[in-house]
Amino acid sequence: MLCAGKKSYFGAAVCIMTVTSMLAVSYLRLQRLSHQPKVIQEGRRCRGKIAISTITALEGNKTFIISPYFDDRESKVTRLIGIVHHEDVKQLYCWFCCQSHGKIYVSKAKIDVHSDRFGFPYGAADIVCLEPNNCDPTHVSIHQSPYGNIDQLPRFEIKNRKPETFSVDFTVCISAMFGNYNNVLQFIQSMEMYKILGVQKVVIYKNNCSHLMEKVLKFYIEEGIVEVIPWPIDSHLRVSSKWRFMQDGTHIGYYGQITALNDCIYRNMERSKFVVLNDADEIILPLKHPDWKTMMNSLQEQNPGTSVFLFENHIFPETVSSRMFNISSWNTVPGVNILQHVHREPDRKDVINPRKMIVDPRKVIQTSVHSVLRAYGKSVNVPMDVALIYHCRKALQGNLPRESLIRDTTLWRYNSSLIMNVNKVLSQTMLQTQN
Repeated sequence: MLCAGKKSYFGAAVCIMTVTSMLAVSYLRLQRLSHQPKVIQEGRRCRGKIAISTITALEGNKTFIISPYFDDRESKVTRLIGIVHHEDVKQLYCWFCCQSHGKIYVSKAKIDVHSDRFGFPYGAADIVCLEPNNCDPTHVSIHQSPYGNIDQLPRFEIKNRKPETFSVDFTVCISAMFGNYNNVLQFIQSMEMYKILGVQKVVIYKNNCSHLMEKVLKFYIEEGIVEVIPWPIDSHLRVSSKWRFMQDGTHIGYYGQITALNDCIYRNMERSKFVVLNDADEIILPLKHPDWKTMMNSLQEQNPGTSVFLFENHIFPETVSSRMFNISSWNTVPGVNILQHVHREPDRKDVINPRKMIVDPRKVIQTSVHSVLRAYGKSVNVPMDVALIYHCRKALQGNLPRESLIRDTTLWRYNSSLIMNVNKVLSQTMLQTQN
């Protein structure tokens, strides 16, 4: 035997550890070999129908593919952002068609369901496949088996194949717009504040909204700042408007928000220097800097090696109003006028305020809503005296008297530009009534 002749406990322990390490290395090597792409067909052309929907259900309706992305940060892989049933989906295969030399490769996928599933049976997942060494496939198909007819499978275009130069500094990701969203005035104010702060692109994962909101979105799309990603998740799964599973028969939380956020990071990985993850009623307000660019330059200089910057959320109740900026021509537009809400709730004892993020998308592997799950580089909590999230919504501490709230007029520093810009949008979309 390999360990024979060892007379001391120490020697035996060393021997056992050596054998265990050898077995572990052999197992990992076999596992990696099992995931290596293999040629299964030759002399074939790629004929499968190209998927055009944002969400594509695979056979059996247990796996849903959003989009595949090329990722060579660790090895040459295709990473598909998807949604899977955390128990029922055990095995998937990537089918790569190398058009140039007519070979079809199959690669066993690693299925990585994100840890922040919050009890729901379905969750965001990375479906990761090693790519063929001698081919840069442009499309991939997904199947439960390494055998079959690729012509019957939907083909997905692999994005981020070619590196791009950054076209924008800041992209805001908003997910998901649902519930016949109609908070038109606050949405316009948020959009105009984003622009003032230095945002060039806002990506919205839209499930549904009001007719009036559609009109506003059309305006911003034509302006070039908004990209709308259709998000028909309720056509595939029973969705919850809650973030935590309530044993109510729903499949996934908050309209699949986490999946959309991950897709948004990868979608903008090659074209945006920073990606901002927040909701439409949230604005990261800098206190020491005039805009996000100068703020982030300072934060990066002070925090080298940091890829995730987390900002503390503070509630400004929409039920507590100031008499200032009661602009009569805005009163016919549905929604909240944020300029009238400058009182924030105090911190609650033993309750940690949630945070939202500005991230370097090339350093993020997986994200949740209030933190990243996996990333290269450090995460840093940005001090409240540098910036905070202005979050105007219904109160969390509704029983507090007005005098217990903290008056915070930081937003008013931007009032002149904001009022002028909002009036311009309302006029051009013909939503504003004349005095």
